[in-house]
Amino acid sequence: MDASFLYLETPTQMLHVCGLIILDGSTIPGGYSFAKLRDELAIRVETMPSFKRRLEDSRFNLDHPVWVDDSDFDIERHVHRIAVPAGGREELAELCGSIASQPMDRTRPLWEMFFIEGLEDGSIAVMSKMHHANVDGVTGANLMSQLCSLEPDTPRPEFDHRPKGAGTASSLDITIDGMLAFVSRPLRMAKMLPGSLALLPRWIDRARKGEAMPAPFTAPRTSLNGAITGHRSIAYGELSLDDVKLVKNTFGVKVNDVVLTMCAGALRKYLENRDELPDESLVSIVPVSVHDKSDRPGTNQISAMFTQLGTDIADPIERLYMIAERNTINKDHNEALGATLLQDWAQFAAPAVFGSAMRVYASLKLAERHPVVHNLVVSNVPGPPLPLYFMGARIKQMYPLGPVFHGAGLNVTVMSLNGRLNVGLVACKELAPHLWDLADAFSEALAELVKAARTHARKRKRSAASS
Repeated sequence: MDASFLYLETPTQMLHVCGLIILDGSTIPGGYSFAKLRDELAIRVETMPSFKRRLEDSRFNLDHPVWVDDSDFDIERHVHRIAVPAGGREELAELCGSIASQPMDRTRPLWEMFFIEGLEDGSIAVMSKMHHANVDGVTGANLMSQLCSLEPDTPRPEFDHRPKGAGTASSLDITIDGMLAFVSRPLRMAKMLPGSLALLPRWIDRARKGEAMPAPFTAPRTSLNGAITGHRSIAYGELSLDDVKLVKNTFGVKVNDVVLTMCAGALRKYLENRDELPDESLVSIVPVSVHDKSDRPGTNQISAMFTQLGTDIADPIERLYMIAERNTINKDHNEALGATLLQDWAQFAAPAVFGSAMRVYASLKLAERHPVVHNLVVSNVPGPPLPLYFMGARIKQMYPLGPVFHGAGLNVTVMSLNGRLNVGLVACKELAPHLWDLADAFSEALAELVKAARTHARKRKRSAASS
């Protein structure tokens, strides 16, 4: 699964995961200094092997590349200092979009951090990039958490010995291991094929009963759905988690149901203003962590769930109940497919063939010639309910920023932190030239739900009093 994110990558479909952290520099003991934070980061990276491993391969390797320790690791190749020319949100987002548009150097460990100065309120921003081959949502959050603390002056972690890294591998080692893995593929595929073939009739049977996820290639087409370029736009917003929980508790649903309903409301407004709201519901892919269910090796322990967003439903509460009902059905269906289905089949992706096929797919813009697989990706990452400090600086906001794919040029990722809900949006710049319009629509969508929740609570209170 980790390697598949390497093969899926093209010059326009870059598969790194980004994050934007806004820091209060005044909380750093002794004051802000780029050199001080860089040096502190260098010390902490020594305890985190994932930050010091790079890819290694052989031209004769028939299997996937491997991780090895970077013997020439230099923190200054990964940590950079930059200033935004004017410190507003649009200027910061434009700079971060430019950073997100640059591919990563595969000869080095696949991560970078940019410390951004010059914000109008004196804050410091940190834009991070980590390749999806190296992290998924959970592991990425865990890595960042190792750089954070609950107090500004918490001492760095102590370690008695250097943690075990990826090790080394010669070209001969990689070639022999790759050949052995390649030879065993037909047997492994033969074992998997009967069970996988049985999934299709079960999916059809579930669909007849109304108990199936939306099928791929059934989503309506919008301006967000086409072949993507390598240009990225970024926007973000901050919402009240208490408001989200008010809606959740009033209507007896889950936080994720409210998040998806809010996302649908924002998309409805955005598409209506462009006169392109489809009659059918948009379909989102929701990444699902299987870290607690999978015994497969690798960093990426994920599955994917298709879900309807109810963008064809005008009433926000009717939409909320529909999403809650469908989420239960879709989750059951996804679990029935098996937690390791994607991981098991990803092992058969031949590097040369799969990579070449993706480049042809991108160059011919085939995403515009077949039905839409899904409209966008929506991910919800739970964060800590307490204040966090990034190497001594209090985190004001933390916006996760996921990748976009051919045919689905928008990614919405939501993360809770210290009573706030941070919404990060990434899009192909050409497909979503006015991304701030969509970001600002999230607060309106949540306000609509909160208003309905308060009205519902008042009616219930009056009804209880009269009885």
